[in-house]
Amino acid sequence: MSATASSSGMRTLAKETAIYGLSSIIGRFLNWLLVPLYTFVLQQQSDYGIVTNLYAWTALLLVILTYGMETGFFRFANKEECKAGAVYTTVLTSVGFTSLLFAVLCVVLRQPIANVLNYPTHSDFIAMLGVVVSMDAFGSIPFAYLRYKKRPMKFAVLKLLMIFLNIAFNIFFLVICPKVQDSALVSWFYRPDYGVGYVFVANLISTLSVTLMLLPDILAEKYAFSFSLLKQILRYSLPLLILGIAGVMNQTLDKILFPFLYPGDASSELGIYGACFKIAMVMMMFTQAFRYAYEPYIFSKHKDKNSVEAYADAMKYFIIFSLLILLGMIVYLDLLKLIIAPSYWVGLKVVPIVLWAYVFQGIFFNLSLWYKLTDKTRFGAYFSIIGCFITLIINVAFVPRFSYMASACASLVCYFVIMLLSYFIGKKYLYVPYDLRCIGFYILLTTVILAVYYAVRFISGNAVVSMAVGTLLLILYCVVLVWKDFPLSSLPVVGKYCKRKAAKE
Repeated sequence: MSATASSSGMRTLAKETAIYGLSSIIGRFLNWLLVPLYTFVLQQQSDYGIVTNLYAWTALLLVILTYGMETGFFRFANKEECKAGAVYTTVLTSVGFTSLLFAVLCVVLRQPIANVLNYPTHSDFIAMLGVVVSMDAFGSIPFAYLRYKKRPMKFAVLKLLMIFLNIAFNIFFLVICPKVQDSALVSWFYRPDYGVGYVFVANLISTLSVTLMLLPDILAEKYAFSFSLLKQILRYSLPLLILGIAGVMNQTLDKILFPFLYPGDASSELGIYGACFKIAMVMMMFTQAFRYAYEPYIFSKHKDKNSVEAYADAMKYFIIFSLLILLGMIVYLDLLKLIIAPSYWVGLKVVPIVLWAYVFQGIFFNLSLWYKLTDKTRFGAYFSIIGCFITLIINVAFVPRFSYMASACASLVCYFVIMLLSYFIGKKYLYVPYDLRCIGFYILLTTVILAVYYAVRFISGNAVVSMAVGTLLLILYCVVLVWKDFPLSSLPVVGKYCKRKAAKE
């Protein structure tokens, strides 16, 4: 392959990565903006508890209903001996059949399912979410097809459109309709007492709309179903299902189990936990943005794609900036809490715990490169399953007594343990010279800053004073960062000015 072709391919890859990454980050942020709407508009915390619980179920069900077929499609569509069109229509047929079957079962059995989940008066929620998750599972294959055909713009536009429609209909049903409910324009369909149910109605409308827009891509290939090909794809894809289930359960198991474990008003407690947990998700969005932005920079500096030094650098800077975000969110938590209703503030004590859990989760994902590069992906499944058991045991043992604090601590312990396991086991298969001294220094600096901040907060009892001191401590962290590991001359825009100034001197 010529150097020109290789360079062109890298530019295309970088462009597509930017589009997928930016759309993903924007999508997460827009969905996150629904949290303030729900906490201020929904009548009580228990309503948001229902949303938290049922959407945790949908995250798990979506993994089950796709059963690794997205990855299977990419694997077999790129095989020389397989026709991509046949692979696509075979996978689409399989996922379409199982999704339709699941939707029908949810509609027919909605009342028994609602009874089991402790929502006997909300069986319609079950039916709607059953249809939504089925359409999402089915739609994942056309979306995979768009990626295969290198059509990132359509992929991103449709993904973002679904989110915009969902937000728009949430605002319409939860904010606008209550104000004009007596108008003939809305009185014929709007029910003031339906409340939280309109969250699921909005989701159903937005998902259905985008699924219909995917019809040209669903019908893009000439239909050709091969049962023998399906068996091959399933043999490849089904093991990925185990990894996917374990992975998503580490993130959602606490919210799924909570109503069965907590003896009091579980829905209200879960609503408080879910809202405060969402505040901490700012960390996930920022760390994801960091990975999208910084990884291409690291690998452009290290031309050898297998350079272990590049992996070590990426890890170091990931941890440094994750800790900076963690400090910022804790210091300014008194401002961040304003995005949710005051009745939810009682749960803010879980935010620092969840933030640390996200830091460990990010480190774990960065460490995962060793078993991906050495083709020992089974370890990913082992770690996820171990994490799932840790989450399960801690929740079952402590939620009845400590409520959502136990759930938050379970996430923290889960990711801390599997992070350590991945690091120590990974050293045997792929040695990466992580700068542990530097990483340890920043962890120690973060710990000292937090200790000083909490001491000032305890002594002063004043949020403004503690934020002022916290701001000075954040500036200290940034000064140390610039002085020690991230000089201004290395930045894209500021760096040019700093270099010119240094040259003049």
